[in-house]
Amino acid sequence: MDPIVRLFIIIALSYLAGSIPTAVIISKLFFGFDIRERGSGNMGSTNAFRILGVKWGIFVQVVDILKGVLAVAVISHLFMGEMPFVNRTPFEDITVLRLIAGVSAVLGHVFSAFVQFRGGKGINTATGMLIAIAPVDVGIAFACFLLVVFTSGYISLGSIVAAITIPTAMCIRYNILHVNIAGYHTMVFFCIGLALLVIFTHRANIKRLISGNENRFAKLQLFKHKK
Repeated sequence: MDPIVRLFIIIALSYLAGSIPTAVIISKLFFGFDIRERGSGNMGSTNAFRILGVKWGIFVQVVDILKGVLAVAVISHLFMGEMPFVNRTPFEDITVLRLIAGVSAVLGHVFSAFVQFRGGKGINTATGMLIAIAPVDVGIAFACFLLVVFTSGYISLGSIVAAITIPTAMCIRYNILHVNIAGYHTMVFFCIGLALLVIFTHRANIKRLISGNENRFAKLQLFKHKK
């Protein structure tokens, strides 16, 4: 198969996998309404938790994470082969393909072709992609996410902090702790770009956080501040 065709197939299939509107399908199939018409109007797991309940919120979150895993661990491997361009990074070709597949899935979730290019924020799909590529840094970011959510009750804030934590953790581990991270000089800039994308997709949440109008999950706020 021609390398350009192979790369196009990887991008297209990964994008379509990421585009699957899990929360929209569940809300229409089992609840009789479009989740984008309720709550924050988002089709991500946060709004699913709020509108559909914990059980379906968890289901949406897991499936959205698996979309990223599917693109990176399955689709990129099914069509791996010679690259249609010269790979000048310290990564092997398959790793570059996995990054391309993962980003395509994230963009699919954010700009879903199945719902008029109005998707979610891409956090879960990006998490699935990074679990397969940088599990240690994702683990550190997840711990920070839980800490922020349990102390503030804001999932959006936890997501933003987690996205920023991943490249920060890489930088500290590689430059200060001298941990050997394969392809660090490529991966760290990729994760910075991904963090910027997450911040961009959360721009409305950031405005609400600043104004004090962001929705808070009080039940998740284990450590509440005394007034």
